[in-house]
Amino acid sequence: MDWSNVLLMISICCIMLMLRIFILSKTMKNNVTKKSMKCCRTIAVVGSGGHTSELIELLKALSTNYYPRIYVIADTDKRSLSKIDDFEKSLESNKDYNIIKVKRSREVAQSWISTIYTTFIALIESFCILLQQKPNLILCNGPGTCIPVCLAAFIMRIFFLNNTKIIFVESICRVQTLSLSGRILYYIADRFIVQWKELLQKYPKAVYIGTIV
Repeated sequence: MDWSNVLLMISICCIMLMLRIFILSKTMKNNVTKKSMKCCRTIAVVGSGGHTSELIELLKALSTNYYPRIYVIADTDKRSLSKIDDFEKSLESNKDYNIIKVKRSREVAQSWISTIYTTFIALIESFCILLQQKPNLILCNGPGTCIPVCLAAFIMRIFFLNNTKIIFVESICRVQTLSLSGRILYYIADRFIVQWKELLQKYPKAVYIGTIV
């Protein structure tokens, strides 16, 4: 047996196998890139009242690539449901959306001691939502419901369980100071957007792009 020929054949097979693996890896990477460019799986955290109206205006300004949309609302928030449905019905395309309820972190006039418990429950529920939905983006604009969702995403990123980006848009009514949610999420949001230049003096990490809503 000519061992030199055997070694040559083995070498050729190894080279062909490595080339095949390289081509497959490039193809898979391109497919993933194309897929990620096609759509951005988005969680929109809905508050109540003015927060909901502002968030819907933000969603109107986004391209149709931000789908499917997963709306996260507090379990006691009844008014936002109809607003979300009306908004989605007004769209001509990409009606792929879902509404998920979580425990409200703090009700009006709720004691701060009991808030610790309700926020913890909301945090656990948020972990479950993120593991199930695997969003590319979390968009929020100030309601307390967004805090456990964003904290869960931040903790999961630390442990390499996701790479979800967080965009926080401070409410237009905040001219001189941030909301409580804003003061908390200022340190963990990937993009922290304000609608008044005055806030940039106190919060240099923020991004001012003019009035959005």
